[in-house]
Amino acid sequence: MANYPNVILGLMLLFHASITSCAELKPFTTDGCSSFPDGTREHKNLWLACCTAHDLAYWQGGTFKQREQADIDLKECVAQVGEQEIAVLMLAGVRVGGTPFLPTSFRWGYGWPYPKFYSELTEQERSQVENRLAEYADTEQH
Repeated sequence: MANYPNVILGLMLLFHASITSCAELKPFTTDGCSSFPDGTREHKNLWLACCTAHDLAYWQGGTFKQREQADIDLKECVAQVGEQEIAVLMLAGVRVGGTPFLPTSFRWGYGWPYPKFYSELTEQERSQVENRLAEYADTEQH
C-alpha cells in the first residue's frame, strides 16, 4: 500500500505526457495587454508592441526560466518607452496572473490545450511553433 501514491503519480505523469505529446498548437492570437491598457490616453498604443511580443512568448510556452525572461523583457520594453512605473506594475501583474496552472486565456502556454505546464518544448512542438509563426507572418503581411 506504500507504493499507492507513486502509482497515482506515475499514472498522472503518463496521462499528462499522452495529452501533450499529441497536442496541437492553436494559431497565434494576442489580446494586446490583456486587461491592462495598451498605452496612455495621449498615446493609445504606446507599449502595445511590448505586450504583443510578451503574448508571443506566452502563447508558445516553455520553461519557467523562459517565462521569467519573457516577463523581464516586457518590463524592460515598457520602461524603454518611458513608463518605468507602468513597467513595474505590469511585471507584478504578469507574474501573478500568467501562471500555467490556471485555465485562463492569457496563461503561460495558452496556445496549447490546457494543461500545458512548464517544460522544454519538444522538437515536434518547436516545429509547430515555427509553422504557426510563418502562418501569422503571412496574415500580417496581407
